[in-house]
This record gives sequence, structure tokens and C-alpha cells, in this order.
Amino acid sequence: MPTNHLDKTCLHPIKITDTMIGEITCGNCGVVLSENAIDFGPENAFQGMDGQQNSARTGQKISLKMADMGLSTIMESKNRDSTGRSLSPENRRMFYRLRMWDRNSRSAITKQSYIKAFTFLDGMRSKLGLPEYVVEKSAYLFRKVEQKELLHGRSNQSVLCAVVYIACRLTDTPRTLADIANASGIKKKTLQRVYRTLHANLDEVNSLSYSPCKFIERISSEANVSEKTKQDARKILEFGQKSEITSGKHPMAMAAAAVYLAIQDNHEKVSQTRISQISGISAVTIRNRVKELVVAKRK
Repeated sequence: MPTNHLDKTCLHPIKITDTMIGEITCGNCGVVLSENAIDFGPENAFQGMDGQQNSARTGQKISLKMADMGLSTIMESKNRDSTGRSLSPENRRMFYRLRMWDRNSRSAITKQSYIKAFTFLDGMRSKLGLPEYVVEKSAYLFRKVEQKELLHGRSNQSVLCAVVYIACRLTDTPRTLADIANASGIKKKTLQRVYRTLHANLDEVNSLSYSPCKFIERISSEANVSEKTKQDARKILEFGQKSEITSGKHPMAMAAAAVYLAIQDNHEKVSQTRISQISGISAVTIRNRVKELVVAKRK
């Protein structure tokens, strides 16, 4: 039983909190100062994706990439309360109805489409190396597409790939439509058709294109060129942007042309065919873009 601290010899008690039993005791004389202490620590401790122990009183955070956004309901099938006592007949009937509603909500068509789509989204995330904010943006756009009833007549996978491409463009994450098509196994023309439909019906989509400079590092790293070549390629693209040569051109094609032109200036042994294979742009297109950059440079 807790008692008042009446020891006259203990003028400066050292308070020790025992979090296991919820008692606060004096470190000098051992008298219990308080019991049933409030624990201000986390209610749940779970391990995050980074391997660290995350603490939050409300458990894991809400995420749009989950079908139920992380707000799942857990209802036991036993008709007993937390103390183990049997429920009254009235409460049994009430929980029977609640379980039935919960089961029906889990098997709803809309939620099933979310589960399949977001499972596919996890696979796309690992294949493309997408950051968390791009995945969340993709899930948000997919929910908007479903609300506008644009899924009718289209596969969830193709729509999801299109919204991933839109999310990459909105967040300035350099991923081309060809990258997404290769990762998903869906034809590029199909994704282009779905993208045009979503572009016309979603207010969140803008028509801004990638900057070609975003692809310089990717092409240069795979081609294994020097740092000076990378810097020269960036300077060439900056000059092309000032001259408005890159306007309306494929950003990957302009980046490949700038890298190849910088390779030639620095006399490195990387063929045009190799640049074409890395970028996915035909050698003819790269040559045409190189000619345009050279002509603009001379002017």
C-alpha cells in the first residue's frame, strides 16, 4: 500500500520509477511514494523498414498505399469480453452483425481492386527503385481515378502504371514511360493511351516535361565515363536549353546526345551504339540531336 513519506532522516528523497509495476519509490529509504503511475511511453513499438524501433502511441502511420489506409479492424470470433466473461445475448447479436458488416466491407469490389493494385505497386516500387513519396502520390492518384470511375474498361495494372508515371513527373523523379513499360511488362502504346486519358480527366496532372539534365547521371554512370565528361554534358545541355533547342524534344534523347558529344570532346572510347543501348534511344535520333546541338553551339 502507498504511504506518505514521513521519514525525518530522508530530507532529499531520490525518486525511482519502476515502469514494470508502475510504482514510484524513494531511493534512500524505499518508501512507495506513488503507485499506478501513468506510462507516457509508446503504446506500440514496431520495427520500421529502416530496421529501427519506431515508437508511436497510435501504432503505424496511415498510408494511402494500403487498401484500408492502415485502419484495419480486428474483431475476435469469440463471444467474450476483455476479462474473459461471456457476452450477454443482446451483445452477442450486436457483435454478430458487426462481424458480418466487417466481413462484407473487406470483400467489397472497390477494396479488392485496391488490394490487387497496391500489391502490384509494391512490385513496381522495388523494380524502379521509387522513393516513398512517389509511391504515396501514386496511391493517391489511383484513388482519384477510381472516384472518377475511369477504371471501367481498363486493367488496374495499366492504370496504375500510368499514375506511377504521372507521379514521377509531378515529383520530378526521372523515370521514363519505357522504364515503366519494361518493369511492368505492359506495352508502351497501351500506357500512352491510358496516360492521355488520365491527363485529360485529372486536374492534378500537368504537361511539364522532365529536364534532360535529370538523365545525365544515369547515362554517364552506365557508360562509365569520367567526371569531366559529365560536367561537360551538363554544360552542353544548359547551352541547349538557353538556345531553346531542347524544347519539345525527348529529354532522354537530348541527354544521350549531350553525353555522346561530351565523350567525343574528351576523346573517350564509348560508341554511339552503347549510348543508344543505355538510353533506349535509336542511334539515328541521337545523331540528329547531336547535329542540332553542334549547329547551335557554332551560332
